[in-house]
Amino acid sequence: MINDEYFLAALRLAAGNDPIPSHVSATARDVYGLRVPRAVTATPAARTAAGPDVRDPDGCHLVRFVSDGLTFDLEVTVGDGLIDVAGQVWPHPGEDAVIDVKTPHLTLTRNLARNGDFAATGLPPGWLSVVCHRPGRAPVQTRWVRIRP
Repeated sequence: MINDEYFLAALRLAAGNDPIPSHVSATARDVYGLRVPRAVTATPAARTAAGPDVRDPDGCHLVRFVSDGLTFDLEVTVGDGLIDVAGQVWPHPGEDAVIDVKTPHLTLTRNLARNGDFAATGLPPGWLSVVCHRPGRAPVQTRWVRIRP
């Protein structure tokens, strides 16, 4: 036997009469704001035989992402409730290339050293992505990873 309330709810949904809850729309707008237009997404790659995300004896996460001719090596450490990221992009993407280390609420922009090194400290724990902006080419971004204290 079909429950009348479920049946009526299904009819309303099918007819398009139920509004989308406001918190769902707000979350969708927030997520859309995190995108990087035209960016190529780098995917995790094996850094060692243990896999793409390795925790070393000091508690650091070592992660490698690869895409579009660039490799990101990231070392993520958590201390005092904050995240520090030290990374290298190779091969060097060009003199005017910059790195954005992003969280949902904060973006830190860093210039690359000649060897492709960069660092960002004092980030809040949670979701993290790194974007390389290259002159004359599409940006490359890592997938979002969740870093927990």
